[in-house]
Amino acid sequence: MDYFFSVRGRSGDGYSDSLGRAKYLAVPGSVNKVSRAHEIKKTSWFKKVQEKAGAKPPLKGHIVVFVHGFNTEQYDMLERHRKIRKGLEAQGFKGTLVSFDWPSDGSALGYSSDRRDARLSADRLFQDGITRLSAMQTENCDFNVHVLAHSMGCFLLREAFDYADDDHKTAQKSWTVSQIALVAADISQKSMIDGSSKSSSLLRHSTRVTSYYSPFDDILSISEVKRIGVSRRLGRVGLPDAHSEKAVNLYCGAYFKQNRETFGDAVGMSHRWYFESQRFYEDLYHTFMGKLDRDVIPTRGRSDQGNLALT
Repeated sequence: MDYFFSVRGRSGDGYSDSLGRAKYLAVPGSVNKVSRAHEIKKTSWFKKVQEKAGAKPPLKGHIVVFVHGFNTEQYDMLERHRKIRKGLEAQGFKGTLVSFDWPSDGSALGYSSDRRDARLSADRLFQDGITRLSAMQTENCDFNVHVLAHSMGCFLLREAFDYADDDHKTAQKSWTVSQIALVAADISQKSMIDGSSKSSSLLRHSTRVTSYYSPFDDILSISEVKRIGVSRRLGRVGLPDAHSEKAVNLYCGAYFKQNRETFGDAVGMSHRWYFESQRFYEDLYHTFMGKLDRDVIPTRGRSDQGNLALT
């Protein structure tokens, strides 16, 4: 069973690319088209997700929340969700993956529209996801919550953390997610400068933030053009020198260049190849488990510039 919550509006028996109220879904693995028949009650959904977290005292369980990027239809989201779940499970992951499904237009030409939808959806991720997950965190909590965000989903996630800090009720609570993985992040590099107000909430409420980036990402070059070229994208150039000690820069350019033929030449592959790579899932697994320091994860080495790199 695959679990996700969606803020796409309803359209007949299915869903549209407009914003709607949160729906919580449990979709059998044999189903490729999501419908209203897969919606379940919110309380039941959270209970099932907790049960699948794999907590076996004294070991903690793990819940990974995936936030997709722009130009992603719902069926694409479900396909990627399953690819990520299987990729992590192949590495020994025993927890559960849930996804946050927000309305993007499914068109490369809809970048500006998706950006607006992402900003609006961030409030829903906060209201319908982060607040509930934070309420589940207790002193004796038996599972860790991690977040995996891709592309514009990283922008959405950052905005959601800001909303959480702006909300008096949530801000009064002590809550933290464990690991955050930003993959091909469509946010500005300078927003991750240590002390920046744009990323302060994200860093304050997490144990570690890992940025996976590649200078060969041609989709993020389009993003730069649409933003008039004034703001370099984190997922293309990596963290600024003056970044928080909590943040980890992981250069993936050389790995992509060496293996690009195995990923194919489909449009946008330089932006999403991570999800086709078992090496990426191996690194992600070690990142989420948090048992190894950033410098000794076996999938990593040093680039010719001395930077931490996927190998």
